[in-house]
Amino acid sequence: MAAKTHRTAAPPAVLSTRALNRATLDRQLLLRRSPMSAKDAVTHLVGLQAQNTKPPYFQLYARLADFDPEELSALMESREAVRTVSLRSTLHTHTADDALTLVPLVRAPRDRELRSFRRGLEGVDLDRLAAVTEEFVEERPRPLGELREELLTHWPDADPLALSSAARCLLPLVQVTPRGLWGRSGQVALTTVEYWLGRSAEPASALTLDATVRRYLGAFGPASVMDFQSWAGLTRTKEVFERLRPGLLTFRDERGVELFDLPDAPRPDPDTPAPPRFLPEFDNVLLGHADRTRAIPEANKGRNGKGKQTYGSMLVDGFLDALWRVDREGGTAILTVQALRKTTRAERTEITEEAARMLTVMTDATDHDVRFGTFLDFDD
Repeated sequence: MAAKTHRTAAPPAVLSTRALNRATLDRQLLLRRSPMSAKDAVTHLVGLQAQNTKPPYFQLYARLADFDPEELSALMESREAVRTVSLRSTLHTHTADDALTLVPLVRAPRDRELRSFRRGLEGVDLDRLAAVTEEFVEERPRPLGELREELLTHWPDADPLALSSAARCLLPLVQVTPRGLWGRSGQVALTTVEYWLGRSAEPASALTLDATVRRYLGAFGPASVMDFQSWAGLTRTKEVFERLRPGLLTFRDERGVELFDLPDAPRPDPDTPAPPRFLPEFDNVLLGHADRTRAIPEANKGRNGKGKQTYGSMLVDGFLDALWRVDREGGTAILTVQALRKTTRAERTEITEEAARMLTVMTDATDHDVRFGTFLDFDD
């Protein structure tokens, strides 16, 4: 009788750093500009980093064909998109639908932040704090200073910063317009997301964690469990990936870390050309993973700013290899590019051409000047 043979599964394919870079750039709409609308792009990207007001506009300019900043601004003004605290307990621009369904799912980061203020909240009933805040900001959107003053009338011995921070952690609040509109400004004024949008989240339609993982992989994959957790600000999600494993592909990176991916997601040839892209100081592609080497070379880790000052980040051949900033002299916009490695003549030509296009759309300057130089000294 012949001996039985046992087939062993082939080991997962290894994806190089460059292969991961090109796959992520493709899904982030950074290999070629997409014809999709601003609203569809914000949905696809599962929101945009929005610690400051301008980065969401620059993120979309880098990704969309024929992007007009007024398109996103109109979504904000019509309340089809909002600025709210969500992933990693940081400000993001989300569609109205995601603001109602995604934000409650990532409550854990806000709960952790809330615990950091516990010393300033002694004697404060958090349920009552949430109720007082909700009633106050739903009378009309309130500036942060007004909210603090109101809360201090109820808890005069509490720390003012802890009170307002706790209110933000306990309730899904939005920063209302005109703050965040293109070419306009306004102080931070807050109200609840449900009041601002005029509708409540339907529990049955809320995003499940499974669906969020799939959306994340569609915009940031292939990715590890730790990558997802770093992006969402969550922990202990391995069981979700195990539950989804039968419907996913698995790979390994060059360090042996297991990566998950959607079967039909694009994974371009690692040698696919990647055009230069001017990104804002905060961008999804730079912050969406625990291991950021797929976008940021080890040599450039932490070099997109100094101290509390962060500058624009530039992808050259798909990786963060330059910084940029814009200064104004009268009607002239002067864009300075500081390369973090030696660039070729062809790369400098591409960078200059992309800079001219960007300045035409994203500034109101009548003249443009693109320079290569140094504005940040890392040796100080």
